[in-house]
Amino acid sequence: MAITLYGIPNCDTVKKARNWLEQENIAYQFHDFRKDGLESAQVEQWIDELGWETLVNKRSTSWKALDDNQRKSMDAKSALAAILESPTLIKRPLLDNGKSRNVGFKAADYEQILKT
Repeated sequence: MAITLYGIPNCDTVKKARNWLEQENIAYQFHDFRKDGLESAQVEQWIDELGWETLVNKRSTSWKALDDNQRKSMDAKSALAAILESPTLIKRPLLDNGKSRNVGFKAADYEQILKT
């Protein structure tokens, strides 16, 4: 199974996920949102699968940087545009194990997702 971890390298939660994967000897590819970019179709698939409310980190500085109107009127379509403009709106990390996508990091969740 090909595993991709999406995020930004300086995010503490991404660092924890990467450390866990390495300690468990689980091979993965790291995709840096900022450096490697994101494809519209890919983000659209994530929104369809997870819902924009799950995908968007409403506690991030990127979310807080949006104006009130953008935050109040956010829907799947506007979330797609906002994420493409500012990928750090995505809750990090995003783990893609080839079968499902999950956001955030909890060791117990990763254990269940990747070792079953």
